[in-house]
Formats: sequence, structure tokens, C-alpha cells
Amino acid sequence: MISISETAGDKIQEMIAAEETPNLFLRIGVQEGGCSGFSYGMGLDDEQHEDDQVLEVQGLKVVVDSESAKYLRGLEIDYKESAMGGGFTIHNPNAIATCGCGSSFRTATDAGKPNPEQC
Repeated sequence: MISISETAGDKIQEMIAAEETPNLFLRIGVQEGGCSGFSYGMGLDDEQHEDDQVLEVQGLKVVVDSESAKYLRGLEIDYKESAMGGGFTIHNPNAIATCGCGSSFRTATDAGKPNPEQC
């Protein structure tokens, strides 16, 4: 369902190790908004909900809420270093349009609720 490159997996493991909260995992989700209709959410969490889907990817516990899962099938997460620093990149094969900032998208079947001021 979701793939995480080795580089991204290592970076996420570093982030988890730097925290003092036990049982942290990566939560990935989608919210309505952003300039194209949906925006990604990705962060560390320690609270799992009843409707969450739990995956094991690159040795990481990855949790996705059931509503977001339909937009994230085939999602690829990588981490790139550059002269200006580093950051995570997301490739979503379900997205038919994205915005310039790269954090907002829409699919062929769902446009979400675009908000051009959220990019």
C-alpha cells in the first residue's frame, strides 16, 4: 500500500529515536484543503484509533486512518538532501493534479475542498 525508501526510513527512525515518548509510530493522513483540494499530513504519533490501518514498512510501524487510506494506495515516500537542507518527498500515483508547493493534490474521482490560501 505505502512504500518508504531506505533513506526516508532511516530518517524517520532517527526522528523517533530523538523523541522521549515511548511507542511512537509514523502517522500518514489526508485532509481536505490545500490549493488542489487535499493535503498530506505526516508526523509521529503514539495514539492509535479503532479505525486505523496498521502497516509495517521498512521496519517502521505506519498508521493510516481508514478515510485517508483510499487516497494513499501506492504512495511512495523518500527523503532528499540538498544544499538547502533535506526534506521528505511524496509521490502519489492517485494524484492527477498537484500544486506548486507539492503538498496538495486531487484525484480523478475526488477534488476535495480546495483553498488557494493554504499552499
